[in-house]
Amino acid sequence: MSGLLALLDDVAGIAKVAAASVDDVIGQAAKAGTKAAGAVIDDTAVTPKYVAGFAPARELPIVWRIAKGSLKNKLVFLLPIGLLLNTFLPGIITPLLMLGGAYLCFEGAEKIYHLFAPAHHDADLPEDLVQDPTHLEEQKVSGAIKTDFILSAEIMTIALSEIPHGSLWMEASALAIVAVGITLMVYGSVALIVKADDFGLYLSAEGSLPVTRALGRGIVKAMPGIMKVLMTVGTAAMLWVGGSILIHGLSDLGMGGLYDTIHAIAHGLSHAIGLAEGFLIWLVKATLDGVFGLAFGLLLIPMVNKVLAPGWQAVRGTQAEANRH
Repeated sequence: MSGLLALLDDVAGIAKVAAASVDDVIGQAAKAGTKAAGAVIDDTAVTPKYVAGFAPARELPIVWRIAKGSLKNKLVFLLPIGLLLNTFLPGIITPLLMLGGAYLCFEGAEKIYHLFAPAHHDADLPEDLVQDPTHLEEQKVSGAIKTDFILSAEIMTIALSEIPHGSLWMEASALAIVAVGITLMVYGSVALIVKADDFGLYLSAEGSLPVTRALGRGIVKAMPGIMKVLMTVGTAAMLWVGGSILIHGLSDLGMGGLYDTIHAIAHGLSHAIGLAEGFLIWLVKATLDGVFGLAFGLLLIPMVNKVLAPGWQAVRGTQAEANRH
């Protein structure tokens, strides 16, 4: 009997440790996920454009296909690669973060640049794609998953950098929770967004009460404005997070002058005003990080458009020519 009681006591102790470990994993995942908020907002804002122009019946299946591709990106490719790099080449995490931050700055700055240069727009779709919805859907889904890979890489790298070093399984578990949770949040939100106008139309036509029909009409009218707000917030978040990543990365690499200056300005203004100091510190830092991100992104635009993009096109053309022969 004493042996059995000792065994039960050991089992109870193991259960407590396991429960604490689960709590730690969930807590680490939640903290890491919040740090990736900017890329998450941008991912949510970018994805709805990939279902624009399709029949309503195809919208949710397309979102589901993209969501599955996103989950595969995170769990099959990015999670093991991230853990391997974090284990064997931890020094490369900061440069990778900065590379991702530069990408976010470029994307955000390019969106703002196009507002003032409307002549720069994407080329029209080829005639065969317009006439073949199935082909067009494949192209859209493929493009969305490729874009998601870049944003997911940034999300996973940010999350990994925030997870404390510990056992490999705890890091992997926390990162997997981040991957699944963020994917559900992003594509669940996208599904609600793309079907909101259909829901509004249904209410306006089938609602049994005048207030219900009015609500439906209001949803339909509000959706274009909501999409614009979402895109604006996404762009601002990209610049804020991208700028913040670059500034913190420079500080980690021993070039902390800009980080210290922003920190001093934020604390100085908050103390001078004396109200809601914590919020003001965050607001000033986010604003200055965003301004830096915008400036850096604007500097990248000519480099990408004049050097990197033509070089990439030349490489792809050379590969295509080699494949034909």
